[in-house]
Amino acid sequence: MNSKPPGPKGLFSDWTTRHWLRAGVAATLVVLAVVGSLGGWAMWRTSQITTELVDRRSPALIDSIRLQESLVNQETGIRGYGLSGHADFLQPYAEGQADEKAALDRLRPLTRADARTSADLAEVERLIGVWHERIARPIAAAPASQAARLSAERATEGKDTFDSLRKAMVRQQSHLESERTAAGRDLRRAQTLRNWMFAVIAAVILLVASLVFEGLRRGITNPLTRLGSAARDVSEGRFGRNLPGTGPADLRRLASDVDSMRRRLLEELEFSEESRRLLDEQAADLKRSNAELEQFAYVASHDLQEPLRKVSSFTQLLQRRYGGQLDDRADQYIAFAVDGANRMQVLINDLLAFSRVGRVHNDHQRVALEEVFARSVDNLSVAIEESGAEITHDPLPEVVGDTTQLSMLWQNLLSNAVKFRSPERPPRIRVSAVREGDNWRFAVADNGIGIAPEFQEKVFILFQRLHTKDAYPGTGIGLAMCKKVVEFHGGTIGIDPGHAPGTRIVFTLPAADAPAAPERKTQP
Repeated sequence: MNSKPPGPKGLFSDWTTRHWLRAGVAATLVVLAVVGSLGGWAMWRTSQITTELVDRRSPALIDSIRLQESLVNQETGIRGYGLSGHADFLQPYAEGQADEKAALDRLRPLTRADARTSADLAEVERLIGVWHERIARPIAAAPASQAARLSAERATEGKDTFDSLRKAMVRQQSHLESERTAAGRDLRRAQTLRNWMFAVIAAVILLVASLVFEGLRRGITNPLTRLGSAARDVSEGRFGRNLPGTGPADLRRLASDVDSMRRRLLEELEFSEESRRLLDEQAADLKRSNAELEQFAYVASHDLQEPLRKVSSFTQLLQRRYGGQLDDRADQYIAFAVDGANRMQVLINDLLAFSRVGRVHNDHQRVALEEVFARSVDNLSVAIEESGAEITHDPLPEVVGDTTQLSMLWQNLLSNAVKFRSPERPPRIRVSAVREGDNWRFAVADNGIGIAPEFQEKVFILFQRLHTKDAYPGTGIGLAMCKKVVEFHGGTIGIDPGHAPGTRIVFTLPAADAPAAPERKTQP
């Protein structure tokens, strides 16, 4: 049977669920890596611009303003000292110098990376140096009496120099302000880009999740749902339902395997239906055969018995009335006829008893074998007494069976043990009983003539005799009836090949406390 999964031919037709999952996971990881990289770049860019604005642009502008304030304080102190000559005005000048130095120390590294702001700072420092050299230090170093004269002499030069310095400071601050404004715009753009980037990342994640869900639904969930629904239909008895094979290759292969199993089940069901039909026909034949057997038993017990009794009666009457009046050959012929009629009557009765096993007597109940055994011994009391047989037995249990059939079983076994005794020794018969699981194992052992190994299976066949009727009378039905009775009760029977001298017949019967066995039907 072809196990290749059905499905459309294509580039990906042989991909299994594992292949699709691996491809889907790989594609998802690539997409997430790309959008994650873009999101990381947006975050880095925003952080870089923020750092530039917070750590360089804004501090540079602030320090430039502080530098200007420190120079204004110095200029105010020098002008006040030059006009009044009071040394108190030199204190703002000294403080302004300290603030100037601190502001310049902070501005230099902040403007080093930008050529324009670095040039602005260099121009400011040059003009500061000119103002200090020409105006501030000479006036501050002059005595109070000469400070006014020196200040008046250099008033114009000092004003022009400080105005140039002020213009340079304004120009520097204008450049720093424009750079800070540009950095602010860059920061806003970066933040906007970052926000859009994260919105795109969120949309991509939602799209990927939707695609994964839809892919799982179409590729795995829906095919499994359809396959499960079809399998449930099959399990409910709709074996004609085809199982669809869709989705990845392994799911199609699974559907194909399950469908193959369905077809095999359908074939087995058809075969079972055919077998059941044949069994029904055989049962009908068996029922008809049983009916014919019933009719035969009726004929044998009524129609055949009556003429047989007449033949037997008249031959016996002939023997009594004309015995001794005819020649010896005539007496012999009459004796043959009487003996044949008697044996025929015994044989018919034995056949009737054999046919009734499992058919007429079929009342299963708890049976006390002690009572059945005692009745069988009592029925054979004459033969036992004449043969001098000694019978011993273990305590016999209760079993499940039919009392009449079990009585026939014990009577046949004990009768055979007495009948086939050895002429060299008195018969000794021993009956044992041992529990084995749900069954009792019985054994009837004697010290008689025994049975040769090659005949130990044949003695259970109907009409099998090992001796002539003159040596041992009988019809050869006894052990066949025992086998039928034991097997009807669900047991087994056989001969122990290791027992000597004599014969040991072993059989099993269900115990009374064992689980109920299914009822057995006996065939004709």
